Amino acid sequence: MTKPATSALLNPEEMATILDSVADGVFTVDARFRITSFNRAAEEITGVARDEAFGRPCCEVFRASICEAQCALKETLETGRSVVNRPVFILRPDGERVPISISTAVLKNRQGTVLGGVETFRDLRLVEQLRAEISQRYTFADILSKNPVMQRLFGILPAVAESGSTVLIEGDSGTGKELIARAIHSLSPRRDKPLIAVSCGALPDTLLESELFGYKAGAFTDARKDKPGRFALAEGGTLFLDEIGDVSPALQVRLLRVLEEKTYEPLGATEPLQADVRIVAASNKRLADLVKAGTFRQDLFYRINVVTLRLPPLRERREDIPLLVDHFIARFNRLRGRDVSGVSPETLQILINHDYPGNVRELEHIIEHAFILCLGGMIQREHLPETLRPAETVPKRAGTENLRALEARFLEDALRRHAWNRAAVAKELGIHKTTLWRKIKQLGLSLPGR
Repeated sequence: MTKPATSALLNPEEMATILDSVADGVFTVDARFRITSFNRAAEEITGVARDEAFGRPCCEVFRASICEAQCALKETLETGRSVVNRPVFILRPDGERVPISISTAVLKNRQGTVLGGVETFRDLRLVEQLRAEISQRYTFADILSKNPVMQRLFGILPAVAESGSTVLIEGDSGTGKELIARAIHSLSPRRDKPLIAVSCGALPDTLLESELFGYKAGAFTDARKDKPGRFALAEGGTLFLDEIGDVSPALQVRLLRVLEEKTYEPLGATEPLQADVRIVAASNKRLADLVKAGTFRQDLFYRINVVTLRLPPLRERREDIPLLVDHFIARFNRLRGRDVSGVSPETLQILINHDYPGNVRELEHIIEHAFILCLGGMIQREHLPETLRPAETVPKRAGTENLRALEARFLEDALRRHAWNRAAVAKELGIHKTTLWRKIKQLGLSLPGR
């Protein structure tokens, strides 16, 4: 049997033709970091013509954010280790700042002699644009969510804000109740006046009373001058009473009077003051349950329960986790001047599987922890807190099984949200009802009444 003839190394023209057909930018450098080849995609992405690039130091042509201190090619030539998908920015001659991801390798001849280095880079402008569009689509007043319950909430918030009514926001700690309160204020006719927040659960009863209503000089031993309370500071604006369920019965009576009569008396005062303040209250407990238990006044509950908004915990909106992860990574990149590109698929699976007793706030802290350990590239599972890392001894098949379990959990959550209505779930997921039914059978999910 005749073996196919093996050709010698491609000549420069043939090599240039091949490189010009590649969508990613590619250039090579010699041992002095002077450019020896520059493909067509590199011209388009950098805005530098090939003839202008040849023979020049790559830092003059490429002008990447890492050229001076953390040159990836220099790192590769010194260590022999390749860099893969490191996110950076380059500056084009026209001043445009372009996000790219770069990969590097040592360039050797057939005898193994090091000739220089090669770098490939991918234009991420379209990716960044799509990411921005997705973020904008699912963002409302700094609140991120694609969850149907949250989307319905976004839809009614402008009308709620405009109404001027008292609002009660219920949800677990860390779900973003204060963000909703701030959105209500910023969309309301009171937006030009103060938004004052007070945590009712953080102060003992006597201090909370003076914080809310203020006091007059001489009201008690250390009261040397008048001090305005939060009601006075929020005059004409909005007062956000966080964790109102922790207020004592005695103080509940005073709050009820403010809501009913629109007046209050600072400690030591003899005359009541008018209160032109909108109340937005929040609780991590169901106030209706506290009323039944006798720890919260029913009349006060009815006063603040004019409009109730309930925020689902993060475990009930797992589809938001990738969106929030991208948001926090972008935020910490800006704050810390870093270039972390995202999370690995394995890490994202771990994050989606977690139940988040601390909700969105806990996820933010997890990403912040990962930023401390991840110096660049993608966040891997070893960058996560130890409590989130699965055992290293998991068999190889576990990855597939975990993905199957994740898919089953996601689908079951969607079915529960829509009261097991398959047509509604199929519409939300953008698939045909037959496909959904087949997936339910494959994953072994059981539907109520079947």
